[in-house]
Amino acid sequence: MAKRTLDTFFKPISPPTPAKRAKPTTEQPQSQAQPETTTPAPTDPDPKPEPEPIQPPDTHPSYPIPIPQLPSHISISLTHGTPAREGKSITNQPHLDLLHFQPYITRTTANELFKFLRNELPFYRVQYSIKRGGIETQINTPRYTTVFGVDDTSRFIESTSTSTSTSTSSSKSEENTRLDAESPTQNTSNKILINTQTKTPISKTKYTIPPRPIPTCLDHLRQRVEEATGARYNFCLVNYYSSGEDSISFHSDDERFLGDSPNIASLSLGGEREFQMKHKPPQTSSGTPSVQDKTMSHEKSIQGSGGGTGATYSQLGGTVSQTRTHGSIQMQNPAGLRDKTGAGSGQIKMPLCSGDMVVMRGETQSNWLHSIPKKRGRAGDAVRGRINITFRKAVVPAGTNNYYHYNVGHGPVYRWDVSRGVMDLMK
Repeated sequence: MAKRTLDTFFKPISPPTPAKRAKPTTEQPQSQAQPETTTPAPTDPDPKPEPEPIQPPDTHPSYPIPIPQLPSHISISLTHGTPAREGKSITNQPHLDLLHFQPYITRTTANELFKFLRNELPFYRVQYSIKRGGIETQINTPRYTTVFGVDDTSRFIESTSTSTSTSTSSSKSEENTRLDAESPTQNTSNKILINTQTKTPISKTKYTIPPRPIPTCLDHLRQRVEEATGARYNFCLVNYYSSGEDSISFHSDDERFLGDSPNIASLSLGGEREFQMKHKPPQTSSGTPSVQDKTMSHEKSIQGSGGGTGATYSQLGGTVSQTRTHGSIQMQNPAGLRDKTGAGSGQIKMPLCSGDMVVMRGETQSNWLHSIPKKRGRAGDAVRGRINITFRKAVVPAGTNNYYHYNVGHGPVYRWDVSRGVMDLMK
């Protein structure tokens, strides 16, 4: 036997070599072939909105600073989301006529609007002097204030359209002219004041402090509030309560320059504060005001209303008799206060949260006092800060002079310092 054959015979049998696995392939049969595509990048589940277009700020010679327009998301929310709830009528006390919105603006939008206005508006801490019994006293307004608008005897128009307004007044209604002049799409920089009747520029001596056109950020809000209340307003008074120590004493906005039965809408933004109302002291049997009423009227005539600097007087007793849903409204019936029909009058306390609005109308201002008392505490809403905007209509120049004297004055401008979280003198 050959050597090769014997070696082969005695050699151990090797295990069979396993079959090689086929390499995986992405190729598909011709019938299932797919066109080559590019894998899309993963999408952001919460895409960021496109940057908002920057609108030019409002400027005017009477403004100490440019005032930005509202961010578009706030403007859209005000246009399509107000009122957030329908107003509730409160008329269950003598001479009382309120419309209460809880809220008028949604809480989220109201808080954003609060921060925007606090950051962007110029504020003042007005000081003025009064004489009591021959003694001059210096008054420091216990809150920050600012104001925009002018009474019905004047109005702002574009400076380039003075002659046009005169020549076309017969073809335009007064209402359309007013809306054209106050359109939020127009810049305030070239607006001038004209006499409402003659359509001619006003005298430089008509007002003690130059009136200021309502900036777009507030004018948009004014128009929305007008739609909700059915009233017309030409003034925006803005109060900033920096803490619970800032307050406004009992007063009523019953000045003659507001006309008969004034309609005043009061909007709250930011921290919650308590709003108090009580009936004015009764008249004596002879029909003359009581001693307390005379004192209050004297204080008010000296200090002016300007957002309320009327005199305070003792708290009236009573018991809680009513609570409403969405915020407690306490009705108290103080002894000794009766209206001419003999019915008892009441005292009201209600919390005003961010976005809430109270409209005082009818006989309310003639017969009731209202206030925002101090709020004690070291945290929460006591130190959070609150903005109150009141929309009202002055009918004669005395109203314009009053509002600018007590809400702007001749002092320095304050701005919100975001880094320090305080209202500080503008540098």
